[in-house]
Amino acid sequence: MSKTDKTYKIILSGGGTGGHIYPAVAIANELKQRYPNAQFLFVGANDRMEMEKVPQAGYDIKRLWISGIQRKLTLKNLSFPFKLISSLWNARKIVKQFKPDVAIGTGGFASGPLLQVAASKGIPCLIQEQNSYPGITNKLLSKKVDKICVAYDNLERFFPAEKIIKTGNPVRQDLLDITSKREEAIKHFDLVEGKKTLLVLGGSLGAKAINELIERELDYLQTLNLQIIWQCGKLYYQTYKLYGHTKHVQVHQFINNMDYAYAAADFIISRAGAGSVSELCIVGKPVVFVPSPYVAEDHQTKNADAIVSKNAAMMIAQEDLKVDFKNKFGQLVANPEKQEQFSENIKKLALTNATKDIVDEVEKLLNK
Repeated sequence: MSKTDKTYKIILSGGGTGGHIYPAVAIANELKQRYPNAQFLFVGANDRMEMEKVPQAGYDIKRLWISGIQRKLTLKNLSFPFKLISSLWNARKIVKQFKPDVAIGTGGFASGPLLQVAASKGIPCLIQEQNSYPGITNKLLSKKVDKICVAYDNLERFFPAEKIIKTGNPVRQDLLDITSKREEAIKHFDLVEGKKTLLVLGGSLGAKAINELIERELDYLQTLNLQIIWQCGKLYYQTYKLYGHTKHVQVHQFINNMDYAYAAADFIISRAGAGSVSELCIVGKPVVFVPSPYVAEDHQTKNADAIVSKNAAMMIAQEDLKVDFKNKFGQLVANPEKQEQFSENIKKLALTNATKDIVDEVEKLLNK
């Protein structure tokens, strides 16, 4: 039987945010290309983003009743043990019915019970950790699974060293050649040729502090002779869309052609979620990271730090924006050498074959 005829059954779980969902879908797509006859099943958390995004990508998904533990005593925390028991029970049922040949987890609440059950039944398991500081789910699973694909160095502090493979995070393939798209991108966004462009990114939902920063500093940014592509996010579009009438400013709820946005940009202000950081390494433009302070274990600061420590980007803590932004950003805009240095150094950190390398590891488990 040729490789492409094999009818493997592959179960995947990743969700809660785009940062966990996108890698799971990218891995499934690559496996589907190699094994067109394979069967795929995703497992997600009730009422989370994956219940919508995974079917849009063309895959079946089953739900578990699970959520994370809140950091303070709340009603949600009191229900957590029941949700966990229910999820383990349902995960056991799903695994028993589907009979997967391999299980893959990319983080998020539902991947905990699913991979816990799969590993206990002797099914080969792989997890992919996007961040420089792992979440609790993957830390707990690391003892049970066969392989752990990571995107950063020094994760032996959290995971068994013999299981770690550094692959990077799956990223959109259309970002690999953005230089050739610059002219098209400038037309696409109707930008002024020769004027420097600032791209502002707050993630799919938007980032309140970054939006407030741009609103506050709009006049200042225009004195730097910049045009602005401002992705303010779904939650904030109604508040900020009026600034789209300002000359050289365009406000978007969401940007579908991210390759064009990156190609047109000369400077980027962004949160430091793992997926964004991996993309920005490939894009290779001067970046100012404003990590979200509201995420588990402050992992965005740690992600940004891993880049800043290589002299490959700038970071401004959210609480320092009012005091430091003008000075630090102004210095960057005025210093072409610094811009060049950031671009060169961040590109060195790019891992462009992550999806392929992760799937190579999955194949090894399938062929055991």
